[in-house]
Amino acid sequence: MTRPHLAARLCERFRDHPLAFDTVLAFGVLVAMIAASFTDPHGSVTGPTFGDRAPTLTGVGMMLVAALALVFRRRRPFVVLALTSGLALVELLGETRPAPVTIGVVVALYTVASQTDRPTTWRVGLATMTALAFAAMAFGPTPWYAQENLGVFAWTGMAAAAGDAVRSRRAFVDAIRERAERAERTREEEARRRVAEERLRIARDLHDVVAHHIALVNVQAGVASHVMDRRPDQAKEALAHVREASRSALDELRATVGLLRQSGDPEAPTEPAPGLAVLDGLLDSFRKAGLPVSLARTDGARPLPAAVDLAAYRIVQEALTNVRKHAGPDARAEVSVVLVGRTVEVTVLDDGVPPTGPAPEPSGGHGLLGMRERVTALGGVLTTAPRYGGGFRVQAILPLTPGTAREAGEDR
Repeated sequence: MTRPHLAARLCERFRDHPLAFDTVLAFGVLVAMIAASFTDPHGSVTGPTFGDRAPTLTGVGMMLVAALALVFRRRRPFVVLALTSGLALVELLGETRPAPVTIGVVVALYTVASQTDRPTTWRVGLATMTALAFAAMAFGPTPWYAQENLGVFAWTGMAAAAGDAVRSRRAFVDAIRERAERAERTREEEARRRVAEERLRIARDLHDVVAHHIALVNVQAGVASHVMDRRPDQAKEALAHVREASRSALDELRATVGLLRQSGDPEAPTEPAPGLAVLDGLLDSFRKAGLPVSLARTDGARPLPAAVDLAAYRIVQEALTNVRKHAGPDARAEVSVVLVGRTVEVTVLDDGVPPTGPAPEPSGGHGLLGMRERVTALGGVLTTAPRYGGGFRVQAILPLTPGTAREAGEDR
């Protein structure tokens, strides 16, 4: 295992178990305090010396208590700060040999600053800094101008500043994450709301268009059936009404569906619904529009259920439309249709890169959502994701029999 991976795992463990981290930190602080108590910064003319002095038994006890208190610094930050500050004041006022409990005060003050607001940090930090620095200058074993006394003031001040900076950054990151999550929820809710409204509107329009004409067709067909043998002229007239009503229904359906189309969309075809049998013609239309498309098929042009055949065709059509719109002028696409057991897998890949500059205004933004709904309605599985190195991938697993696509998706 490499060192970066080990460090990442340790950080994750400590993040999940903060008490264990605080215990390790307290032990490290205790080691630092004990080592500092044996160090004399003015031991010789060449620099600090180690071992020329040693703490008293009382000093060692205060360092142990201060380190033990740091184990609970997250649960009771103010209590830990008060305890360590009190021990530091006792050490500065009464000890003649060093017991640097101030190191524990630095950690405790950092914890308070990282968990409270800025005004509290200023008040508590300034009070702690002033009290310890005054005690060190006025009652410490060294002259008031000694660098150790200034170090007490500097280290406590830096602890408060560092804790406040960490708290501010944590709050900033949390605010960004919360805004992103709220925006995602809002976007999903808006998409669902628009889809529901569109479904309701289409259902209402189709009901209004179809109900009247179908009722007329039903009545006239009944009349024609009743008088067919005895009065054929009247039966012919009734059938003429049936033909007129059906023509009117088709015209109004075409107009209703036309309202859902965007400008530039082709007119609704009158031939049967397309399928994979005419996939080559669809790909040729995209090639003529400037999009190189390659095709790989292992289904042997096997007839598929009508709903599956239509869904596969529409998924390829919508995916290639998205490539043409969003993948840039130099994009290439690959389409594959593979039969796997009781499912058919339709995959569309591209290597495009979106053009630089401002993003174009969205033109609806429900293409992927429409594909997902179409696949879900058949009990299939749709996967859409960017490809490593650029491009996009759309894969649909459609069942030839109910339930098989989800089983295949779970097996993967």
